Amino acid sequence: MKNYTSSVEERFIKYAKIDTTADPNSESFPSSLKQKDLAKGLVQELLDLGINDAEMDEWGYVFGTLENNTENKNLPTICFCAHMDTAPDCSGTNVKPIVHRNYDGNPITLPDDSTQVITTEKHSYLKERIGDDIITASGLTLLGADDKAGIAIIMDLAQHLKANPEIPHPTIRILFTPDEEVGRGVEHLDMKKLNADFGYTLDGGVLGSLEDESFSADAVTITINGITAHPGYAKGKMVSAMKVASEFIAALPKNEWSPETTQDREGFVHPVAINGGMEQTVVQFIIRDHITAKLKEYEDRLEGILNDTLAKYPKLDTSFEVEEQYRNMKEEIVKVPFVTDYAIQAMENAEIKPLPTIIRGGTDGSRLSFMGMPCPNIFTGELAIHSRHEYVSIQDMEKGTATLTELVKIWTQHK
Repeated sequence: MKNYTSSVEERFIKYAKIDTTADPNSESFPSSLKQKDLAKGLVQELLDLGINDAEMDEWGYVFGTLENNTENKNLPTICFCAHMDTAPDCSGTNVKPIVHRNYDGNPITLPDDSTQVITTEKHSYLKERIGDDIITASGLTLLGADDKAGIAIIMDLAQHLKANPEIPHPTIRILFTPDEEVGRGVEHLDMKKLNADFGYTLDGGVLGSLEDESFSADAVTITINGITAHPGYAKGKMVSAMKVASEFIAALPKNEWSPETTQDREGFVHPVAINGGMEQTVVQFIIRDHITAKLKEYEDRLEGILNDTLAKYPKLDTSFEVEEQYRNMKEEIVKVPFVTDYAIQAMENAEIKPLPTIIRGGTDGSRLSFMGMPCPNIFTGELAIHSRHEYVSIQDMEKGTATLTELVKIWTQHK
């Protein structure tokens, strides 16, 4: 890009060192107050760039605006969004980012735990990144590229546009969210305050990936209330809720219907937690498919397996609760296909091969699309996410900035 001075490496490393692990067991919002540490820093950085309306609201959302710099004041407002939290699946405390310059394809042994070795055999995308500068963690933590790479790209774009006011763009709303990793990222977002027409999350993987189709998702909570008795005098009386729950889980299909046996557009039913004991046991499931109607089919089948198990224990009291989580963004984006088309054109303009794909999961964009802002997901280079092997290419992040620069130009031609 002309007159481009990259800041992604410096910014990303700074963000990665800040612990923003989300807490799935917390009832507060954000689920961990330390997410606001990063939010406060981002607000200051935006202010330093001359984005004078930058702010963090009471919930920890960060907002900022780059005003339309064209003569056409009727252009739509575009939002770029990334999340600040990291997944609780792996420690995010004391992250030590390491830059591996001019990666040569050899195994990367992480220094703080020599058993953690990143290889091209385990991570095939690294073969495509030979020659790039790769950032990893040190072996004891995740890296946090999911989604601090997205934040770095958006901040890099803001710096680039501020330094080059001749680049035409519509009004751009910057949004950084907490708690995406625990499914609550837009739970308290004020859409009127955001005030954007279309959006893009920066939370994708390999270079060129563009996702505008996600899972639809429900959660199911099953509560089994057992019959308690003193174990010394329990014959014919006790019914252990924990044992019944274990029997029920063991009855689930072994060769289908699970994350470990499905791919592409195949859905699944997945037990994610079991808590309790003899008196009461709670089993939590996530239900996923790209076709929303199938969720009800899956839930009915799951309840049937539960009832078959409970038929042996007619005196037990149980409950089966379904909660909607998010829906396939494609159901909304299909109404405005140009949102995806513009992103594809932007990548082509930046000499990047577009790789339209589907998400076997969801992003903030899944829910934002149903909140009135159609919102596909663009690559950042973040790979091996939620693990100690997480890595990101600096050059991928820079190409993310190039894509967004081309994208905002294209949006100025919107009729």
